[in-house]
Amino acid sequence: MTSTIPPNDSPAPGPAPDSALGPSRSLLANLRQELARYTPFAQMSAADLDYFLVQVRQQYYAPEEVLAEPGHGVVKQCFYIRRGAVTGTRGLAGQAGGAFEYQAGDLFPLGAALAGRAVTAIYCATADTFVLTFPVAALQALAQRSPVFADFLTQRSRQFLALSQKALVAAYAAHAMSEQLLEKQLGELQLSTPVSCTPETPLGDALQTMHQQRIGSMLVTGAAGQPIGILTRHDVLGKVTLAQLPLSTPMSAVMVQPVLSLSTEHTAQDAALLMSRHGMRHVPVTRGGVAVGMVSERDLFAMHKQSLRSVSASLRAAADTPALTLAAHGIRRLARSLLGQGVQARQLTSMISHLNDVLTEQLLKIKAKEQGITLDRLCWLALGSEGRDEQTISTDQDNALILPDGISQAEREHIRRFAHEVNLALDACGYPLCRGGVMAGEPACCLTLDEWRARFRHWVSQGTPHDLLNASIYFDFRPLAGDALLAQKLRAEVLQAARQTPRFHKQMAVNALNRSVALNWRGAIDTDDEGMFDLKLRGTAVFVDVARLYSLALGIQSTNTRQRLEAAGEQLQLAANEYGAWVSGFEFLQMLRLRIQLETGASLSQPNRIQVESLNDIDQRILRESLRVARLLQQRMQLDYER
Repeated sequence: MTSTIPPNDSPAPGPAPDSALGPSRSLLANLRQELARYTPFAQMSAADLDYFLVQVRQQYYAPEEVLAEPGHGVVKQCFYIRRGAVTGTRGLAGQAGGAFEYQAGDLFPLGAALAGRAVTAIYCATADTFVLTFPVAALQALAQRSPVFADFLTQRSRQFLALSQKALVAAYAAHAMSEQLLEKQLGELQLSTPVSCTPETPLGDALQTMHQQRIGSMLVTGAAGQPIGILTRHDVLGKVTLAQLPLSTPMSAVMVQPVLSLSTEHTAQDAALLMSRHGMRHVPVTRGGVAVGMVSERDLFAMHKQSLRSVSASLRAAADTPALTLAAHGIRRLARSLLGQGVQARQLTSMISHLNDVLTEQLLKIKAKEQGITLDRLCWLALGSEGRDEQTISTDQDNALILPDGISQAEREHIRRFAHEVNLALDACGYPLCRGGVMAGEPACCLTLDEWRARFRHWVSQGTPHDLLNASIYFDFRPLAGDALLAQKLRAEVLQAARQTPRFHKQMAVNALNRSVALNWRGAIDTDDEGMFDLKLRGTAVFVDVARLYSLALGIQSTNTRQRLEAAGEQLQLAANEYGAWVSGFEFLQMLRLRIQLETGASLSQPNRIQVESLNDIDQRILRESLRVARLLQQRMQLDYER
């Protein structure tokens, strides 16, 4: 039987009354301060908060005492935990998601209350627990009068993520320039109107217009307004001045074509990456194929001294390994600044991976020139997190080489020595040698296309523990430099072989289930004696493993975990909010990894260990939910493939 106590939390003398006592005036003041620590109460008006407080009743539950269960019928009240903990077990919670723990500041069971149904789990106190009970009718009335509370009920996870992001930006305020700038679609930005001319326009007229309007580029458009070429100030020196062309020359003779453009639906991040990859400063923006604006590097980074393109340019300008080593420091500085701007994990890891690609490509050019190697006959592969475009700051190198079939042994050895020099140079630039030897300079990672085909077929057909370990590294390969066609051929055959081997899917599933999510049997975060756990091994790696299995089983081309999860969800015809939760959980864990590495300068030996108590209340809640999503995803995989 549920017992009740007076508001001062001390046991009542004599028998408990039939109904729980409401908060006293003195306790109301204390409760206001207490609730102000938690969402959504911290954001609610004083009047709405008081409405909540006068409706609640305080109750005590002893360890193992039941607060709610399916047999209680339609939910009549919700519970706000003041102190203690409650675990939901059995029912759907036990079958599909395991136990899940609620702690101080949590309000539950909201789903059942809003749906007007019974709960699907048994909720028991796991310690001496003090709660405030809140009638469902009052819950609905509060949602009517408080927009903040209503938003919390309908968009709970999104609210927590937004608050977490806001706190993160505030912590990096010295570096912030514009929260969510890079996430915006180009159509949302105040773009400059494109100044354009026709292909027949005389060069002199175009240059005069550029000078008068003080613009850095002239867009050349066709009859329908579509961009067909561009001339920038940078082009004028080489194409006009040094060539000594007459000013009567038509623009069609000097414009750069084809012109690279983006649509209004692309994001500012897409524009930044395009500028970086192609050394551009201006990108035309189209709507329905017609030029409607021009975005420049200055637009994207007007308040930022160090841009993605400037770091990229410094990497490309490096002439030797020492210069690249110095330029590599800019990657960490930029990552710290972008983290402060509110840039999300997906974008940040993509940018880090991109800059690491630029560094590696430049290093390959330098070493190829030194060693007399022709890169276009080979294909340098990025593996692991770099192959997935998901590199964080603290990362070692995983790479390989595809050689052309029929290569001589002498030439093979020459190329392997070149690759070994590249591995050593990457180590000098801050990307330590792979302790497992997964590097292009190793004989086992420097193979011809036919040899790689045979190796992948062996892994798929045998499925030994060692084969499955290799699958977790090599199956995420991506061409980085050289002849990408070699990698494309290999990718097509790998996907076909993997998709046609159900036994391999089951073996991968069993292997992935050996990785435990960092939740204990009660659903609380499972830490070691120091209150820590590894975010990668017991968090993000779960999502990566499952996404890889689904991609191979369903024939998904992408190597990126987010894209794999989204594509798998669509092919499995799941609700968008289900696979959207997979993506959100993965990306929150990725963001925590980046924060740890940037804030503490974590060493490679333990770059992903997190002290849970160091997180604020909001982040601890999202962390628990993200880990619960990981466990749900793992259990879906188990149902689909462990048969």
